[in-house]
Amino acid sequence: MTGDAEHVFPAEDGLFEETFGAENTYRVHGLDFRIRQDYSARLGVSASVWDSALHLCQYFESESLDLRGTRVIELGGGTGLVGIVAARLGAHVTITDLPSAVSQIERNIAGNVPLSGWPSGAPAVSALSWGLDHRRFSSGWDFVLGADIVYLPESFPLLVDTLAHLSRDGAVVFLASAMRREHGAQDFYDRVLPQAFSVELVQRDPENNINIYKATLR
Repeated sequence: MTGDAEHVFPAEDGLFEETFGAENTYRVHGLDFRIRQDYSARLGVSASVWDSALHLCQYFESESLDLRGTRVIELGGGTGLVGIVAARLGAHVTITDLPSAVSQIERNIAGNVPLSGWPSGAPAVSALSWGLDHRRFSSGWDFVLGADIVYLPESFPLLVDTLAHLSRDGAVVFLASAMRREHGAQDFYDRVLPQAFSVELVQRDPENNINIYKATLR
């Protein structure tokens, strides 16, 4: 990622002093998912499975959302868990993140191939820099997903522009966020996103301070 984007998504040089990996198993929809997390300064926040990702996957289960045959794109995939779950549930999935995270996502896809094969094909992986190259992606999605991608106020306009393009043909957006005051999450959902989208709070977990929002382009 070059140019202005470097200032929007700065390297987290001090986030991890050492590089190490860990593999955890997560059970969602009665299925086990083995997710490798490679902690390093290069990956930064993309290295982790955040609680919001698990909440979003569990929300699909609790709402009995039928993803079979749908077209799904995930933003800020990180480890790829949300997109991998959607693909196991039958969606045609593209998982995106910054270029530094692509190899981690690809490894996790390879580590979660169902014995009977992917119902609608393996997830595709692509680098996507919000607000910069989003227009090379289609607008023909059914769902746009994101988990814990609202944490950097200077990126909010880029994120909204990207969401607006991807959902132009009617996609439904689901975003799960830890509502951290210092990251401006509430302001994003109350003021920034509603400038272009109709926004609905569909789930609130006060104990973990995680909200899930549904949004459609106005």
